[in-house]
Amino acid sequence: MGGVIGKGDCHRSLVTETKLEAKIMEAMRRREAVGCTIKSFNSIILKFPKIDESLRKCKAKFQDFDEDGNGVIDPQELKHCIHKLGINFTDEEINDLFGACDMNEVKGIKFNEFIVLLCLVHLLKEDPTAEHAKSSMGMPNLEATFETLLDAFVFLDKNKDGYVSKNEMVDAINETTSGERSSGRIAMKRFEEMDWDKNGMVNFKEFLFAFTHWVGIEDADDDDEEEENRDD
Repeated sequence: MGGVIGKGDCHRSLVTETKLEAKIMEAMRRREAVGCTIKSFNSIILKFPKIDESLRKCKAKFQDFDEDGNGVIDPQELKHCIHKLGINFTDEEINDLFGACDMNEVKGIKFNEFIVLLCLVHLLKEDPTAEHAKSSMGMPNLEATFETLLDAFVFLDKNKDGYVSKNEMVDAINETTSGERSSGRIAMKRFEEMDWDKNGMVNFKEFLFAFTHWVGIEDADDDDEEEENRDD
């Protein structure tokens, strides 16, 4: 991942590394042009329990795709997963998707990473050139949750450039429906949790990873592993 950079180099450092990342950025900017219905960061927080419940329901789907039952989805299993979902990705795109979501670089997609992966697939399949894939994921409730996550990112990205900056995060958290101003310290903490590569800008993938942590998906995954280890 990228290192710390100067402010003047910020946008230059964000040149996409793969064709897939370019498609994700293109799809996000199309989505941002539509706008969002979210009016405050507080309203996003209020949705946490419902989002958490919806995301946990795809654990069974994750376990189905984890063919050897080792708790992660490897590259070959991911190819099977994408094909079963009916998504028309090339092998190169699937490999890029795996690399993008294997944040800990352990050569395996954990449950929280699987959620991020599915949300990115949902965003990409809204591409007008891929309309044949629109409903093939077969998980309407989960896809509605992904729409909420897209809405949340669009709300945070005030200038609609596909990234959330520190200033945008502060502005978003300070925009409450009652007119009250939230703590800037909270905004900075949330931003630091999102800014995975510490380059001062947050893309949609980084936002998704932070969101799974905020709603407790990562912790639940660890708890499941501990439970399995006790049973063994």
